[in-house]
Amino acid sequence: MASPTTLRTPYLHRLELVAEIIKTHSKLGDKAAGELAVQILHGINSIPEIVR
Repeated sequence: MASPTTLRTPYLHRLELVAEIIKTHSKLGDKAAGELAVQILHGINSIPEIVR
């Protein structure tokens, strides 16, 4: 029987990357870094692509 595969979207990949960077450069734990990463990506995604 095949094991279930988890699809990783580009958003989830970016979220994990940002959370890992936050954890590396701060004293925040996994949960706090993940929550901050969501807020950061939300802010970045709200900037029009032409400006980015």
